[in-house]
Amino acid sequence: MRRVILSTIGTSLLTNQINRANPEEKDWYPQLRDRANLNEQDTPETVKKIISTLEERANKQLDNVQIPQIRRASAELNGIYGVYQEDLTQGKEDYHFLIATDTIQGKITAQIVENFLRKQGLTNTSIYAPSGLSTISTEAFSVGIDDLIVWLQETIPPLRESKYKICFNLVGSFKSLQGYLNTIGMFYADEIIYIFEGQKSDLITIPRLPISVDTSLFKPYTMQLALLDSGAGLSPQETNGIPETMLGKFDGKMVLSTWGNLIWNQCKDDLLSGDLIPFSRLEYQDSFRADYNKVKEKHKRVKLQETLAKVSRLLNESNGDTAILKQDGGGIKYSKIKESREY
Repeated sequence: MRRVILSTIGTSLLTNQINRANPEEKDWYPQLRDRANLNEQDTPETVKKIISTLEERANKQLDNVQIPQIRRASAELNGIYGVYQEDLTQGKEDYHFLIATDTIQGKITAQIVENFLRKQGLTNTSIYAPSGLSTISTEAFSVGIDDLIVWLQETIPPLRESKYKICFNLVGSFKSLQGYLNTIGMFYADEIIYIFEGQKSDLITIPRLPISVDTSLFKPYTMQLALLDSGAGLSPQETNGIPETMLGKFDGKMVLSTWGNLIWNQCKDDLLSGDLIPFSRLEYQDSFRADYNKVKEKHKRVKLQETLAKVSRLLNESNGDTAILKQDGGGIKYSKIKESREY
């Protein structure tokens, strides 16, 4: 069976290259640790030089040692080798997604792993670093996780429909990211992979649990949730009744939280493929309703209702001024109908 293996990427592959017996390198680990959440632009040149040196060492080590040493050097590769029982040739038709933090250390570590896998013939390998994802603050981490959830929703379901088995390799990365991906994996992964500590590194596989979202609980709030998903900020009164865990607060307005996005993605197809939603500032003519009712494909109905939610949100923000629909860059091609007369 073809697989999609999503591997979270940490930075141990870099820090493992530090020669701690060398006095000149004794402070390298603290320097990397204290700057683990910085992007390339904010990282001091002295730290960049350390990272570059360790990157070169890591590439050389992976090219010149045997599988047991490779598995000890990289937690991420340890998990991947475990999946294939140390024979990576089994995975040439598989997809590998390397999930890195939006930091210089995370991205460079992911690049080392990517280059190594490609050299082994696993050419369907790519890196995804959710914008802003780091552990520098709760807000930055939440924004990055939200970005990741959107990417997962766009990427994983089509691959599952194409009969790929989805595996989350969570051996590497930061504990905070592992914790979130462990929960998210219960919705998107067919199995979650860990590795026992020790020389043999036996594989731990957690199968997908039969978790489903009871969409009936959210049906009364379909319009509000669709608007929130479109980027609208609603008042607490407008979101009354929606579970608190699905909501966050930004600039005094209620928005979808990380878990809200996750749950909404699981149930929106069912909720948005039903009757037309009476969004504010929109009026549907009978001919439009008839055309909508003729559409049988669920995904087309969902896409249309998402667009209607966005139009409603934009019109509410502009107090009904349709000019905002022309300015929007989100795929809404709006133009006024010109009346024609015959004389």
